[in-house]
Amino acid sequence: MPTLPETRIADLLAPYLGDAATPPNLLPQLSLYLDLLLRWNARTNLTAIREPEEIVRRHFGESLFAGRHLALLLPAEATLLDFGSGAGFPGLPIQLLLPKLRVMLAESQGKKASFLREAVRTLGLVTEVWADRVEALPPSRLFTAVTLRAVDRMEQALAAARQRIAPGGWLVTLSAEPAPEGALSFPVPGAENSLLTLQQP
Repeated sequence: MPTLPETRIADLLAPYLGDAATPPNLLPQLSLYLDLLLRWNARTNLTAIREPEEIVRRHFGESLFAGRHLALLLPAEATLLDFGSGAGFPGLPIQLLLPKLRVMLAESQGKKASFLREAVRTLGLVTEVWADRVEALPPSRLFTAVTLRAVDRMEQALAAARQRIAPGGWLVTLSAEPAPEGALSFPVPGAENSLLTLQQP
């Protein structure tokens, strides 16, 4: 039996999705993802947030909020690198929201990368998992968008992320940092001081 009914997941996500078009299987897949995350989190510390409704709001909701805004900027089959993906945020929910997007989840910690592979398999996705540092990617691998959320050493990560953005591409951050001049920024619903920032370096 799922941890949360799909109707409850839908209610919790409403502030983040607004009137965005969503794939018909989004809620069933998020429910599967939530159950898998809770099972793994019981033995591997994937996320400090352990309460299911809070996971849906903070992790799924914030990720989908970013995806909703990216959908307005990117062509359907654009490429996205989720830098320091951890348990898959924001990359995996964005992939579920925008199934034609070609997403790579980059995570150098072995246990987290193993979870990401299992999540991709369980959800039936073609999402790529890069189980190494982003800096180890071939120099030719560039992406239409690079996302960062709650990564360690943010300044270093931002510098490395900028090198992975294709011409005309977007750097996307979810953080408490003020938006740089010229960037698009949106307050994240229900989160104090958290901003979604989209900029073209």
